[in-house]
Amino acid sequence: MALTKDRKKELLEKAQDIFANSNSAVFVETKGLGANDSNVMRAEMTGEDVGYSVIKKTLTKLALEGTDVTGVQPEFPAELAIAYGEDLIAPARLVRSYEKQYKENISILGGIFEGRYMNKAEMTEIADIPATPVLRGMFVNVINSPIQGMVVALSKIAEKKA
Repeated sequence: MALTKDRKKELLEKAQDIFANSNSAVFVETKGLGANDSNVMRAEMTGEDVGYSVIKKTLTKLALEGTDVTGVQPEFPAELAIAYGEDLIAPARLVRSYEKQYKENISILGGIFEGRYMNKAEMTEIADIPATPVLRGMFVNVINSPIQGMVVALSKIAEKKA
């Protein structure tokens, strides 16, 4: 079904707003994804403060023309959706989890990260970065590890002397 000029204008403005106000955006190729799966995915993303919009490729390209994003814009071969948010990593991480779940229907095409276009491989690497609470836990473990080693060594020395 063809979109009216008013609807196209709305979508263009929405895309421009996404690229102007989001810290990161992931371009997602969707093909054959059911409406129910799409709605569940969108609801889960909203719970994580990540937006998800399906916008025509031509409107997305028009919206990107007005931005100051550097690098080479990825190609958009099929149906296009955009996952975006204030968190730098959350949109890519969530799309990556759905990519694993719906292997045939969803794939990352690329994205925008810190004002630069990223290709599929780069966005996949970003998506594989653990969530902030997990990273904090890993950092605490790294800091705590030498202390634990020293405590174990001292306890072994105390056992030998006793």
